[in-house]
Amino acid sequence: MSGLSRHAAIVGIGATDFSKDSGRSELRLAAEAVTAALADAGLTPADVDGLTTFTMDTNTQAAVARAAGIPSLKFFSNIPFGGGAAAATVQQAAMAVATGVADVVVAYRAFNERSGHRFGQFSTQLAGNATSSGVDNAFSYTHGLGTPAAQVAMVARRYMHVYGATSADFGTIAVTDRKHAAVNPNAHFFGKPITLEEHQASRWIAEPLHLLDCCQETDGGVAIVVTSAERARDLPQKAAVIAGAAQGSGADQYVMTSYYRDGMTGLPEMGLVGDQLWAQSGLRPEDMQAAILYDHFTPFVLMQLEELGFCGRGEAKDFIKDGALELGGRLPLNTHGGQLGEAYIHGMNGIAEGVRQIRGTSVNQVDGLRNIVVTAGTGVPTSGLVLTGN
Repeated sequence: MSGLSRHAAIVGIGATDFSKDSGRSELRLAAEAVTAALADAGLTPADVDGLTTFTMDTNTQAAVARAAGIPSLKFFSNIPFGGGAAAATVQQAAMAVATGVADVVVAYRAFNERSGHRFGQFSTQLAGNATSSGVDNAFSYTHGLGTPAAQVAMVARRYMHVYGATSADFGTIAVTDRKHAAVNPNAHFFGKPITLEEHQASRWIAEPLHLLDCCQETDGGVAIVVTSAERARDLPQKAAVIAGAAQGSGADQYVMTSYYRDGMTGLPEMGLVGDQLWAQSGLRPEDMQAAILYDHFTPFVLMQLEELGFCGRGEAKDFIKDGALELGGRLPLNTHGGQLGEAYIHGMNGIAEGVRQIRGTSVNQVDGLRNIVVTAGTGVPTSGLVLTGN
């Protein structure tokens, strides 16, 4: 096991409401989430000496510190690659705590992604930037691959061709997430499950992706409080101990357009993350009682199951059959409803759900849960966590 494993823990989680029009600034959303997370942890702003977030977040650590009443900071960091940063913010916080750089670090993400800047839309500006990313995007944008759905559709079509997966297999993920969201009062789709027939009848966004294969656009914020495992013992909430925390960027990696790999049927960067998580934690896929897998698009959930070792290459379509991902199945998935059903907060709400499962407070609680794996954005350099209550 690595020197990082089990030295830090998540002791607080907080969130705003999830909506399509928050009516508040992104800074206010961040401050609300941080304040709620500290209250949940039984800590005060004066206890915090570190903040970490995404490069895409518009709220600087200094601004959030002022807004949340945090007096001073000894540690701050930003993680790139959009949703791929989610678990990495917790990894950075855990590293800071484990090395003594900081004592209490809060990871946060807040945005008005529905009422403000919408990531799912075509943006020619990205292809015109005088950066390496601009050059990369210039190759795909000229072919119409300028939205995340279109970019994922290319890989999904290849995966279907090689392994025989179908749109209905992708739909199983959407139906499962919505079933879990339907009993989650905080979910946008609370009380609104879907059938596979409804999934199949939903309009095309970019074949083979239907509307119901694509995650939401959401306003809101989430914050996660990390401190040492030792200090966590004196705090009110049951700690979610960080048994593994890893980042990964695969061979020939691009951001959403890694089309030059030989197979183009998987997510090698997630395989790299998985290898690290199992080595760090001393646990294996069979030791996980549930999984929170980043679900911005359903096909990438199947690929993650394979990359993380829950099943072999091309076998995810069979692994997920017969309610395997539902409560009571072999691997309950996204028990909060995921980004398809609860909200799209760049994966941070999934980390919060992992903590609730460890605490035993999820609305879809898995009986006897001890360990859970959580992943960040796919199609990009990414990250992941293994959380344990042991």
